[in-house]
Amino acid sequence: MIKVLHFSLAFLTASSFVIRLGWSYVAPDLLQEKWVRIAPHVIDTLLLILGLWLASQLAGGIWQGWLIAKMVGLLAYIGFGVLALRGSGAVKTLGAVGALLSVTYIFLVAFTRQVLPV
Repeated sequence: MIKVLHFSLAFLTASSFVIRLGWSYVAPDLLQEKWVRIAPHVIDTLLLILGLWLASQLAGGIWQGWLIAKMVGLLAYIGFGVLALRGSGAVKTLGAVGALLSVTYIFLVAFTRQVLPV
């Protein structure tokens, strides 16, 4: 049940990023709505808490290579996401592409449990 909720939140956070990215191009004023600024933090906090709880239940603990790779991917996703939502021009495009590649990598690592998913 927790794993399904974690996956659902991961899908929700990625989907909401894509929606907010689209808004940043066509309706940037929507990004200033209070709920739009707060909801991603709530979702991401729950996602991280559940992820850490699930990781703590694994044999071998949280210091497995694939989990560390997911955390590095998460840091990249956050950094690129900031560029995508706050930047402009080429920086915005770089951020968008980087964030989408990062979240794709995170999902692939999660499903394969391999640092280099193939």
